[in-house]
Amino acid sequence: MSIITVFAGNYCNEETVIKEILKKTSYRYLTDADVVSKAAGLSNLSETKISRAFSAKTPVFNQFTHEKEHSLAYLKLAVAELFVEHKDKILLAGFTSLLVPPIIRDALRICIIADMKYRVSVTTSSGISENEALKIIHKSDEDRIAWTKNILEKDDPWDASIYDMVLPSDKMPLTEIAELVGKTLEKDILQASPASEKAKEDFLLAARIETALAKGGHFIAAEADAGAVTIIINKHVLMLQRLEEELQSLTSKIPGVKSVSTKVGKKFYQADVYRKYDLEAPAKLLLVDDERQFVQTLSDRLRLREIGSVVAYDGESALDLIKEEEPDVMILDLKMPGIDGIEVLKTVKQTNPRIEVIILTGHGTEADKKHCMELGAFAYLEKPVDVNLLSETIKKANEKIRQSRGNT
Repeated sequence: MSIITVFAGNYCNEETVIKEILKKTSYRYLTDADVVSKAAGLSNLSETKISRAFSAKTPVFNQFTHEKEHSLAYLKLAVAELFVEHKDKILLAGFTSLLVPPIIRDALRICIIADMKYRVSVTTSSGISENEALKIIHKSDEDRIAWTKNILEKDDPWDASIYDMVLPSDKMPLTEIAELVGKTLEKDILQASPASEKAKEDFLLAARIETALAKGGHFIAAEADAGAVTIIINKHVLMLQRLEEELQSLTSKIPGVKSVSTKVGKKFYQADVYRKYDLEAPAKLLLVDDERQFVQTLSDRLRLREIGSVVAYDGESALDLIKEEEPDVMILDLKMPGIDGIEVLKTVKQTNPRIEVIILTGHGTEADKKHCMELGAFAYLEKPVDVNLLSETIKKANEKIRQSRGNT
């Protein structure tokens, strides 16, 4: 016996079902929390950031940081390492259960689901209204739909073709479910074997390669077979041969790799063009200014210098965004309607002191400059600003952040 994976809808009595299966099988129980903790230990990402990979919502700064892609690479690596560490008799439940690749054939893949009426009744038992219950269930299902589409390219997370068993927890007694799972585990195909151990080692090597490539700015899938590695390029690229040479060079340095080849995947001919991402550029830049034309032009000019940014047009919007996702550097105007720049700076430095704030204003005074620097601003610049000076100031602020993180 080797591995059980369980993917479930919320409010389907899934925890109780899993407990019954564990009683019957005595398997080791691993959850998303265990995998996230392992992934955080393998990377420089926090558990909170890694957990965001499970959400249908893409972080606003992800187009620059690619934290979601990094998180996915490290989640795969964490699952692969846990499998090798614990050998067999593992029950992995949650989003990460779908990361187990088809090459691991001794995995029993289970889906636990119930009809909507039952799920609503479970949710309303805690005292909330039926409408609120439906909202909660639909939100949790949105996350599962987005995750399934991202990992397996399937629109339906409950698609029976994904699993070996789909268990309706509202229609089957728990003991019957546990008995059925126990009997299924006795099948020859689900027994641990040299072939299944090799598959786990191949999974681990592929995951190591994908994380190594991600560190180099490449988010590309890899397959491994006893050290023979295939890199799959799934987006169109203008200079394919150059990319292939770079990927082969990076991959060949990884321990366990015996040979490297590349191939184009089925998405290679789609319209969007693949590019390597510069992970050294300032990652999370927030521009805050109520002059829409000015700030959009500034954003475009910075992008030409490989500095991407997100824009907020007033202080209140900026503070709301910061509550969800913390930028590294903020460029802040002083004179804005509503909450002005001084109040934004003061609030940011009280609640998120790690954010470096660059004041950029056309209406400031020497007194304003002195006050801003006392409040903790990184720099004080005046409009019209030389974009080269501004980009250098941003990079210096970013370097200060990196040094601070390195010391931490």
